[in-house]
Amino acid sequence: MNGDSLSVVLSRGSLAAAERSGRLAWRAAAEWSGSQNRRRFFAGLAPDPEVVAKPKRRTYTAEYKLGILQEAEAAAVTRGGIGSLLRREGLYSSLLATWRRERTNGILEALTPQKRGPKSKRHPLEEENQKLRRQNTRLAEDLRKAHIIIDVQKKVAALLGHPIPEQDPEEES
Repeated sequence: MNGDSLSVVLSRGSLAAAERSGRLAWRAAAEWSGSQNRRRFFAGLAPDPEVVAKPKRRTYTAEYKLGILQEAEAAAVTRGGIGSLLRREGLYSSLLATWRRERTNGILEALTPQKRGPKSKRHPLEEENQKLRRQNTRLAEDLRKAHIIIDVQKKVAALLGHPIPEQDPEEES
C-alpha cells in the first residue's frame, strides 16, 4: 500500500496537518535531553506494564440465578430487554440457557455452585485409616528406638557402678 491510497481517505490538507503535528511532537521529544523530561512526555503514551493477576472465576448462588431468570422472563416482553439485562449483570446468553435447562429439569441443587474438577475416587474413611496406620508405624518405630536408648543407659549405668533398678510396666501407672 503506498502513500497515495492514504490520501484517498484523508484530504491533502488534513494529511499534511497530521504529518506536521506528528513531526512536531517527535521533534520536541528528541530535543529534550534529560531523561526525566522524556519519561514525563512518554508516560501518557505507553501502556501500563503491570500485569493483572489471574481473575477469579465467578460463582453464582441459586437465589441469584433464579432472580436473573425471573428478570429475564419479565424483560423478554420488551425489545432488547434481555440484552440490556445481560450487559448490566455482565452475563452471557449461554449462562441463561444453561440455568433455564437446569431449572426445567427440576434440579435446584444443580443451580448451586459446584466444585470444579474430577471427583475424588478415594473414600474419606480409607484416607483416615491410611493416615492412622502411618502414624502407628512411626510411633512404633519411635518406641523401639526409645527402648534401645533406655537399654544403653542401663548398661552404661551398670558399668559405672550405679545400676538402675528394673520397674514393672504395671507399677508405672
